[in-house]
Amino acid sequence: MRQYPHLYIDGQWTEPTDARELDLVDPTRGEVFARVALGTAADADRAVAAAQRAFETFSATSLGERIALIDRVIDVYESHIDDFAELIAREVGIPVANRAQVTGPAQHMRVARDLLREYPFESRVGGAIVRREPIGVCALVSPWNWPVQTGVIKFIYALAAGCTAVVKPSVNSAASGALLAQVMHEAEVPAGVFNLVNGAGRDVGDRLSRHPGVDMISFTGSTGAGRQVGAAAAETVKRVCLELGGKSANIVLPDADLEKAARWNIQRAFFNAGQSCHAPSRMLVHESQVDQVVPFLVDEARRFRLGDPLESSTTMGPVISAAQLKSIKDLIQSGVDEGARLVTGGVERPDGLDRGYFVQPTVFTGVTPDMRIAQEEIFGPVLAVLSYRDEAEALNIANDSIYGLGGFVFGGDRTNSRRVANGLRAGRISYNGAATDSYTPMGGYKQSGIGRSMGRFGLEEYLEVKSVYGFEDEAQELPPLFG
Repeated sequence: MRQYPHLYIDGQWTEPTDARELDLVDPTRGEVFARVALGTAADADRAVAAAQRAFETFSATSLGERIALIDRVIDVYESHIDDFAELIAREVGIPVANRAQVTGPAQHMRVARDLLREYPFESRVGGAIVRREPIGVCALVSPWNWPVQTGVIKFIYALAAGCTAVVKPSVNSAASGALLAQVMHEAEVPAGVFNLVNGAGRDVGDRLSRHPGVDMISFTGSTGAGRQVGAAAAETVKRVCLELGGKSANIVLPDADLEKAARWNIQRAFFNAGQSCHAPSRMLVHESQVDQVVPFLVDEARRFRLGDPLESSTTMGPVISAAQLKSIKDLIQSGVDEGARLVTGGVERPDGLDRGYFVQPTVFTGVTPDMRIAQEEIFGPVLAVLSYRDEAEALNIANDSIYGLGGFVFGGDRTNSRRVANGLRAGRISYNGAATDSYTPMGGYKQSGIGRSMGRFGLEEYLEVKSVYGFEDEAQELPPLFG
């Protein structure tokens, strides 16, 4: 059994103040494979104090120093990519074939580094100087479904801004969090700039949300948990950045390539066993074309190879836990009970898999907007296909959600498709399966969150804005903020 008995505070591996541990269960085998130390509110206090001390000097480092530091982190991280791939397969069930989970973070770090070379930390508005300065100590709470990438994105932009951080990974992915701390240690990130405290949300997460020494909290997780973080953070009026749930819709217009739209939708919705907040888990198809689309959906869903995520041929691993498995099955059953048509998949265990938390790739048609599977975030490999009469109804259905994280449009006529894309109330829209990139902002409308991550907008989440007057000569030498 693997042991992770320490927290990482002020540049050192340290024991928690209270000797408590958590068993990590391998979701493929249903067996404990690792044990990690759990921190407490007192450990969060220690980490915040270390981050406060470090901020005094780190916030004054030059851009060149921070660029060089990010380069060191990238080099060390890339030397551990195989370690990360194997570890998240064991703790979360992500197939080792899904290399994006472990190669993506390095690209995000390079984007943050390159942004530092051109970002105008000082600009002018008229005769005033507008400065952007690091906000301070940041609490960074990351989820288990993208256990490495989400944590890396949060920390690398905080570091690029000149902030210090206390990082809390999900308790379900605490082992990969410890490996990330090892990367920062080997890269010689200055003591106190990166601190790792594992622990439950009700202990460590709540303390960080309320801590008066924390200037900003960035949280990725469920909308329910995000509400609690926001309410707790309001006590000290700290900045909050939230990336929360999603129920993204893919509007397939009548002139779209139906086969391409269907196969892409299945692959994107069921990526990571459907445990993705941007998953297009609602597919909207014109009422005259549903029967044409179904064979493509069923065929593509049945192409997944479920199995051990440590095997290179596996394309879908298990879901994270027994509790998540039950939640997904309950929602699948609700679809059956409410009258949707199950065209593939279901609640039964997949053939040949007698243990582990596996879900059959599942597709429903005949779904109506009021059904639970059309409204609730399932976070599993389940697709709800809804029909529409015209584009106005399609947009009404797509926007009839408390969420607004992502949206998708497939169509032939670009002008018309652009109009439909503009009508979707969500933070990220993709046309005909276009890939997103690391330079553009990610975040949501409505109850999908507050703030943005990645690129210039992501960097600015970690910066305060200051206006300085009386230095007109210096201001004239700076680029204008607008224009």
